[in-house]
Amino acid sequence: MELEQAKQRVQELRRVIEHNNRLYYDQDAPELTDFEYDALNRELKGLEAEFPELVTPDSPTQKVGGTPAGRFAKVVHEVKMESLQDAFSFEELREFDRRVRGDGLVPEYVVEVKIDGLSVSLEYRDGEFVRGSTRGDGVVGEDVTANLATIRDIPKKLPNAPAFLEVRGEVYMPHAAFEKLVEEQELSDKQPFKNPRNAAAGSLRQKDSSVTAGRGLSIFVFNIQQLRGGPQPATHTESLDYVKALGFPVSPRYNIYTDIEDAIREIERIGGMRGELTFDMDGAVIKVNDFAQREQLGSTNKFPRWAIAFKYPPEEKETELLGVDVSVGRTGVLTPTARFAPVQLAGTTVSRAILHNEDFIAQLDLRLGDTIRVRKAGDIIPEVVAVTRHAEGEVYHMPSACPSCGAPVVHLEDEAALRCVNPECPAQTLRNLIHFASRGAMDIDGLGKAVAAQLAQRGLVRSAADLYSLTQEQLLTLDKFKEKSARNLLAAIEASKQNNLDKLIFGLGIRNIGDKAAALLAEHFGSMEAVRAADPEEISAIDGFGGVMAQSVAEFFEKEGTADLLERLAAAGVNMRWRGEEKTDKLAGKTVVVTGTLESLSRAEAEALIAKNGGRASGSVSKKTSYLLAGEAAGSKLAKAQELGVQVLSEAEFLELLK
Repeated sequence: MELEQAKQRVQELRRVIEHNNRLYYDQDAPELTDFEYDALNRELKGLEAEFPELVTPDSPTQKVGGTPAGRFAKVVHEVKMESLQDAFSFEELREFDRRVRGDGLVPEYVVEVKIDGLSVSLEYRDGEFVRGSTRGDGVVGEDVTANLATIRDIPKKLPNAPAFLEVRGEVYMPHAAFEKLVEEQELSDKQPFKNPRNAAAGSLRQKDSSVTAGRGLSIFVFNIQQLRGGPQPATHTESLDYVKALGFPVSPRYNIYTDIEDAIREIERIGGMRGELTFDMDGAVIKVNDFAQREQLGSTNKFPRWAIAFKYPPEEKETELLGVDVSVGRTGVLTPTARFAPVQLAGTTVSRAILHNEDFIAQLDLRLGDTIRVRKAGDIIPEVVAVTRHAEGEVYHMPSACPSCGAPVVHLEDEAALRCVNPECPAQTLRNLIHFASRGAMDIDGLGKAVAAQLAQRGLVRSAADLYSLTQEQLLTLDKFKEKSARNLLAAIEASKQNNLDKLIFGLGIRNIGDKAAALLAEHFGSMEAVRAADPEEISAIDGFGGVMAQSVAEFFEKEGTADLLERLAAAGVNMRWRGEEKTDKLAGKTVVVTGTLESLSRAEAEALIAKNGGRASGSVSKKTSYLLAGEAAGSKLAKAQELGVQVLSEAEFLELLK
């Protein structure tokens, strides 16, 4: 390749890699698979090695991809959080061994599982957890102390602790927690996370730490960054044993090898275990065990020279497409699923994979009988990668009628998905019912997925209004229902009639309207009748509403069947009016920042109290901040407030202020 051609290709590779870096590190929504991303990086490294004059300091090969997000305070890492050099063949591992031994060293190697999650730093002073942060770009990360404090596996207090300890670990989402989250997102017609790594990163970057707390995150600690006033381990395995004794979960498998071939065999063994693990892993790591030897080997501006990560290629299999099944979601979206001859992938038998939408099917030029290539994204979610051989016959087309109710399906503007807009569609009943009874909506205790499914399947409930005419005799016909459970469910249904209007609006499942938007509607209009009568212009005038949201509300109330549903709910005694709490001006003109973990309030509850008393809740400390409400593990916001002279309130002082 000539220099000018190489220059153009390098520029294109950098553009694509930087774009995916932003999506991966900062938005937790990558477009490329790990394998595709790694292939682009390897091509860029190869071109820069061939044409050194093209290497620049801002090349993605010279720096970690993440940047601190604006919604969290920045943390400057005293010890750089380096990334690892990747290897994709065993020969590259042997070359790594030759480089290490080329310095005259006789190394011991530790081989560990490479957990696929989000790298974080945890800091402890005299045994107390004081700050937690993300890696970011390796030098500057994000303060996520409050969210990390919700993870049960992270100790909040250490026994026999040193004066100061900073450890590095990988926050991850176990497979069971990920599958539960995806199921909940699909039932709510939300875009599910693509893999556990993105789910873990997205969960850790929540502004409301109570959301993080409910996501089932965990952590493995794999390194000591700083240690003062305590024993000084001489090797990596000694350091892992030490932090394990302090109460940290550590890498689940770490063994010592003196021969690189033995280390490679261990990596092969780990690769064979992928399907048995309860968490995601994207490789294995080889590290020099002795810290003095690590010091001698040093680091490049991006990678340590004493470690390397082996990346396993995604396992792909070819199989025959047997059919396409189409399901209908809560909001009527039609989702196609490929059904194929069973194959073994990542330790399990797979026979189905989501096909996303009509556009994706068209790109594949899909026909029944095609030979398709499938894999598990992140070793979890089956996906169709490509068609490798077309069968004879017609190209598959999505149905023009809803497979559940037979009503015509439509393409709504700016949507790739097909949608059934029949409000009486039976396939939507179950998901609508689950959403209506959910905690954020009408909060009907005892009406979970299993009960809702039985009610819908037996025709006892066709819409939410039918819940309010259920009898004990009907409930006793359901599986595992006794008199006590039937009475409890009826009592919960009766109690839900007293919910405030915003809970009902959210429970109706209006497209694009979440719980906060429902509260804005209820408070602004005051009654269901007024919301129904409002036009899109009136609705979009609400602060915090956009045109799409306003149009969704108007379309919902214009739909056939909505008026009848609301009339039946009102006749059953369901509250249709906003019961606004009396507001005070005790915090009028005041800006309050909430940080850390509070004893009796969630962050959302504290911020609601601030708004109720006329104040403004903010996410960052500045000179304009009036008060900092600080809980346990307050972190850098507390330090900044003290530096700026902002008044710091404990939870008790905050509640006393509002009396």
